[in-house]
Amino acid sequence: MEDRVAIFIDGSNLYHALRSNFKRYDLNFVKFADKLCGDRRLFRAYYYNVLQEQNQYPEAHREQQDFLEALHHMPYLEVRLGRTKMAQGVPVEKGIDIMLATDLLYFAWTNLYDVAILVSGDGDFAYALQTVKNIGKQVEVAYFENNISKDLLDVSDQRNLLDHTFFRGLWIGKRRTWRKRPSSIRKK
Repeated sequence: MEDRVAIFIDGSNLYHALRSNFKRYDLNFVKFADKLCGDRRLFRAYYYNVLQEQNQYPEAHREQQDFLEALHHMPYLEVRLGRTKMAQGVPVEKGIDIMLATDLLYFAWTNLYDVAILVSGDGDFAYALQTVKNIGKQVEVAYFENNISKDLLDVSDQRNLLDHTFFRGLWIGKRRTWRKRPSSIRKK
């Protein structure tokens, strides 16, 4: 029987890693998910990020809306959006990690997938991944070498290094860069 794969993408983590490693963001998510799955069957991919504030960052909001619109056309992909909250005058992401961890655990408990692939380097997810393993599922981490928690690597059954070789053929267009996301929004 073919393994069912669920992919959980920490959108902010992926965005910043793509920006620092490749200076581009025009990733073809269909091909990206296919490559992560290999010859296994994709159950569904989940993309988690914060919604840009239209009043504070109109340009970033417009670009994000275009990006999210493209994601909505990807088959078997769900977009989950958190919000920002002001903390000492600085907008901070709220709710993203808990949404991702909740889905990761709930879908494992309800037996909707056999293999979870986490696209993130955030060590905060290590305990959730360990719990998924304890349920009897396999866990993989897709990560960038310069942005990975040792705890995630230690808990993973398999590791997928996201480097230049991995991304070959996964871009939508010619090498182009999108405008920077406002650096004033930080991940808490």
